[in-house]
Amino acid sequence: MTILKNRLFWPIAILVAMLIVNVFTSHQFLTIHDGHLFGTLIDILRGSAPLMLVALGMTLVISTGGIDLSVGSVMAISGAVACLLIKDLSDQNAIGAVLLIVAVAIGVSALLGLWNGTLVAVVGIQPIIATLILMVAGRGLAQLITDGQIINVQSNPYASIATGFFLTLPVAFLIAMAAVALTAVLTRRTALGLLLESVGGSPAASRLAGIRARRITMMVYVVSGAFAGLAGLIVSADIKSADSIHAGDLIELDAILAVVIGGTALIGGRFSIIGTVIGALLIQTLTVTVVGVGVPPKATLLFKAVIVVALCLSQSPVFREKVFGRFKSRPAVRAEVTA
Repeated sequence: MTILKNRLFWPIAILVAMLIVNVFTSHQFLTIHDGHLFGTLIDILRGSAPLMLVALGMTLVISTGGIDLSVGSVMAISGAVACLLIKDLSDQNAIGAVLLIVAVAIGVSALLGLWNGTLVAVVGIQPIIATLILMVAGRGLAQLITDGQIINVQSNPYASIATGFFLTLPVAFLIAMAAVALTAVLTRRTALGLLLESVGGSPAASRLAGIRARRITMMVYVVSGAFAGLAGLIVSADIKSADSIHAGDLIELDAILAVVIGGTALIGGRFSIIGTVIGALLIQTLTVTVVGVGVPPKATLLFKAVIVVALCLSQSPVFREKVFGRFKSRPAVRAEVTA
């Protein structure tokens, strides 16, 4: 069947299956309390917001044939900058001042993305090396900003970024969806998506065709940095503090996995925004499910790895053909009797 050949069929099928499991294993899957939606489903949506934002930026970078390993460190820097500035406010509940600080933190993150883009597009360093530099140095920079301490803040407007609700839905998830919608419109309703795929498919050919590949490459790293910074603000606002050591730790691996599950080619030239969203939701749902079914904490990562391997194999046309192709019915060969 054609639907079974769609790359998103199996991720969606497994996502639905895990949600059904949560219906029976969680005490409250979806309830209404004080005019807001609560339960396991809402926890999944809210928890997936940072990963969704990071994976969204990673999708654009990978579509050009690059990679961004620094997103976790950028998240830590963003949260550190925001909490450091909010802590110095005389009134931490001043909405205008908090919004300005949020903008500053995102701007700093975008500058870090510009640094990555400059190393890749202008200097010519391999993306994995260029972003690995900031991955290591950025974590140290975040610790310098916080002086190696956890900076706590008591700002209700800042906390609402992660814990607030709007129209019964988590604000963090709505922020992620707004970023997804904006990215989808810019990449699928304009020529930007075609340019990204052209640069990722063949940088040399795109330059010969008059496409400014360097400018596009720098742009996607800036966007990736900005989205990572926004994700860092959500993580920081959730705990009302800046944890420069653990914030965004290894999230780049989950982001790359979400991108791959969603059908984006790691070699560049093809990407899927909706696929990335499904991949991020699937990973977060898997994280919640393994806890809900009682998997021991020591075996959680192994259990997730088994599920991910099974999912990737199910998406492979070669694997499906080798395993299931032999079971396909073959037309009977009828011998013709000649007179």
